[in-house]
Amino acid sequence: MGPLKDIKIFDLTRVLAGPHCTQILGDLGADIIKIERVEDGDDTRKFAPPFMKDQNGDDTNQSAYFSGTNRNKRSLTLDLSSSEGQAIAKELISKSDILVENFKVGTLKKYNLDYESLKEEFPSLIYCSITGFGQTGPYANRPAYDALVQAMGGVMSLTGDPDGEPMKVGVSIADLMAGMYATVSVLAALRHRDKTNEGQHLDISMLDAHVAWLANQGMNYLATGKNPERLGNQHPNILPYQVMPSKDGYFVLSVGNDATFERFCEVASCEYLLEDKKFAEAVQRVKNREEVTNKLNEITKMHETKWWLEKLEAKNIGCCAINTLEEVFSDPQVISREMVLNMEGTDEKKSPYKLIANPIKMKEGSITYRYPPPQHGEHTGELLKEYLNYSDEKINALKKSGII
Repeated sequence: MGPLKDIKIFDLTRVLAGPHCTQILGDLGADIIKIERVEDGDDTRKFAPPFMKDQNGDDTNQSAYFSGTNRNKRSLTLDLSSSEGQAIAKELISKSDILVENFKVGTLKKYNLDYESLKEEFPSLIYCSITGFGQTGPYANRPAYDALVQAMGGVMSLTGDPDGEPMKVGVSIADLMAGMYATVSVLAALRHRDKTNEGQHLDISMLDAHVAWLANQGMNYLATGKNPERLGNQHPNILPYQVMPSKDGYFVLSVGNDATFERFCEVASCEYLLEDKKFAEAVQRVKNREEVTNKLNEITKMHETKWWLEKLEAKNIGCCAINTLEEVFSDPQVISREMVLNMEGTDEKKSPYKLIANPIKMKEGSITYRYPPPQHGEHTGELLKEYLNYSDEKINALKKSGII
């Protein structure tokens, strides 16, 4: 059942950063109660097309976006704006180890479901808040979206062609990294609680997380006080470590040190370059970026991509083709590592779902896949019976009143 099999999570997240966090925890075995609005549910249910397909190739009612971050969860609809809904939420929280939410700062206080309102009653509760800018600071009350954080956090100033416009990353990396850091923080808080029996509030900011993963580029700025320039597909500290043109297309070449560059020159029959420090020494290659790049581009244009990949791989030189997603998901390494997950949906047709699998591989306490992405409110009655021992009569009355 996974290493978190006895952990119960009250999941107040939606869209991407929060659901990404709770899906990872669910894959690790945690029992996730996903709370959704009674009328519409998670916003991403309508982030479509595309939708998942049934066995006939027709659209189901599940968006691909929602399906990508909501497996291993059971869906319970609940009106948190009502006092009765808030009371049910507290009953469920009393049975939970962790609460994860990604509402705007202050929103849950209106429902008495913020950390300050719960901490005395539930002192062992781990309460994780994921927001755009954190619980403090001048931007705390601002709304945030992935593209805004990518712009504010600097990665757009680093990404794109030097002569083109700033470019965001092609996936919602600010959301995803916030979700990853939130997962790490939850696991650390569980370890702390194991030792002390104390819960705590975890304050995860998308902007904080974004700044943290600026990594070597952030350090380049801190070391020099100079803004790194956009380099397109080139690396700021290593060369050649970039997209290279071939006779019939492009490939990626990754040369991390001088010994590897020497082997590249052997393959390319350009050993004469090693007589010039501008080419032979790593630091000099970076300092003379334009000249070195132009010369190497002339050389790589002499042969087709396939030729380069075969020759370079034979010499243990980092290189690869630039794959489309079709090529990614048909790649023998990706297939061997079982990175495509097949699950059966819970719609009427039991539609076959293809999902992206969890990359964590564990010798003990493995990842598990127990529930496909849920239908809206699919498990409401089941969870109220299982967790709170509600009767069918009480559940039906709550449905009629619109509380669930």
